[in-house]
Amino acid sequence: MLSLQKAANILGAFSAEQPEWGVRALASHLSVPRATAHAYLAGLTEAGFLRRTPAGKYRLSWHLAEMGAQLTASLPWFPEARSLITRLALEVRAVAFLCILEGEEVVATIRERHPDADIDLPLDVYLPATATASGKILYAHADITPRSFEACTPSSITSLDEWKTEVAKVRRLGYAYSIEEWIPGQCTLGVPYHALHSGLPDGHPGDTVVAAIGVQMSAGRYLREERSIRERVLQIVREAEALP
Repeated sequence: MLSLQKAANILGAFSAEQPEWGVRALASHLSVPRATAHAYLAGLTEAGFLRRTPAGKYRLSWHLAEMGAQLTASLPWFPEARSLITRLALEVRAVAFLCILEGEEVVATIRERHPDADIDLPLDVYLPATATASGKILYAHADITPRSFEACTPSSITSLDEWKTEVAKVRRLGYAYSIEEWIPGQCTLGVPYHALHSGLPDGHPGDTVVAAIGVQMSAGRYLREERSIRERVLQIVREAEALP
């Protein structure tokens, strides 16, 4: 049976730039044997998430679009957040993302990449909470203590004391960053995204953090432009939330 992470990796390989995959190409892209790629594709096709073209390649099915529409319809803040991710990708010229919590799982629900971004779109959908900016934001605001620590790189947080120090910093600063803690050579900057409560005056957001949003890029670029990137991301988010 396909694991959720493997299925997510395969579905995440499909994009506007790469709407179709053949078995050989996908196997190479994911660095798996052709037989394994074929089994993945066949399983997802049987489940209704993919369809096979007359040329023998695979595309996403409309079943996914239907599921996505049902999900986003239950989240009134989602359309505005999607527009915000597009703006971040365009203005920061990077990969922009939105992540939410499913229980204690950090899930990347939206990613957009500017053509000039200096990294590719990550394939992972379920992210390590303690090694990512999104995880730090979401766990800090949900007051969740990690059950374990994933050592993705030598820079990853691996102890409860380190984590407590990091969470205190995130709460104090109002944003989080991950410098080569998840993927070597890459950095992420994340900020909390608040649900807009229509009953509040002047469109002010409530105190409910519904997602973490931010940008991802090479470590080299982030470290060179850290202050300007951070100020731009915070400005864009505050404008979107109609903060004073």
